[in-house]
Amino acid sequence: MSSMGEMRLFDAHCHLQDVRIATVVPRLIRTTIDSGVVFFSVNGMSEKDWHVVKQMSDEYPSIIPSFGLHPWFVAGRSTNWFDTLKGFFIDTPYAAVGEIGLDKSPHGKTIDFTKQVEVFQQQLKLAKELQRPVSVHCVSAFGDLLKILKSVGPFPAGVILHSYRGSAEMVPALSNLGSYFSFSGHNTSMKEETVKKILKSVPKDRILIETDAPDGLSNFDKESSIPVPDVADASLNHPANIHIVLEFMSMVLEMTKEEVAELSYQNAVCLFSYPGSKVISEF
Repeated sequence: MSSMGEMRLFDAHCHLQDVRIATVVPRLIRTTIDSGVVFFSVNGMSEKDWHVVKQMSDEYPSIIPSFGLHPWFVAGRSTNWFDTLKGFFIDTPYAAVGEIGLDKSPHGKTIDFTKQVEVFQQQLKLAKELQRPVSVHCVSAFGDLLKILKSVGPFPAGVILHSYRGSAEMVPALSNLGSYFSFSGHNTSMKEETVKKILKSVPKDRILIETDAPDGLSNFDKESSIPVPDVADASLNHPANIHIVLEFMSMVLEMTKEEVAELSYQNAVCLFSYPGSKVISEF
């Protein structure tokens, strides 16, 4: 059996720019690379952190930057946010789009949904125009999501449905539009039979794994997680914990960890191998 270091892994969605872990990021990246993670897709969430994501991607070859306005930050956007966003793609031609999306959770309901949709559509159209994959957050709004993806799509460059918690029944329609389905620690707290049903409906070449670090640890994961060094908050996650997600996915898919690692790695490399991308030489 391969050791952890011999497996190739790709964290398809995380937030290493998060201020809660900012002081320990260099160490986290070293630990994570040592554990077999080759690439991290680091997603910006608002105008306040896009420059940090860019700086990190300039410094670390493993980091694939994504820039986007997350639905939680729609209300605080500036009047010229979209021009600023487009400027980041001009300055960083290998970047993807994300994290963007729709949210009808209790927190999401405090943010005007019409505005969420407007901002989401603008960024989806930009991703399609740039021919870049786009990382999408969706909570309790999958009907709205499918309708919007159908109106703007399809998306040959791919849509990453991060921490996918939609139904198995929606998978074929979403898949036909170019969606990939990414699974994280958020999914480990779901009933195993529910996740199994979803995964049975997902084409094998559309499965990704992620950490959503520094969030994404369910209570199920906390005992087996590697603590973030020198950070007091034990609930915080980091990309080396992708091995917890890998173990869960291995169990649900009834495949070895090595098989799931390689499958999800190849899927992510395929998705992120667009012109000018950091990973294109790998595929």
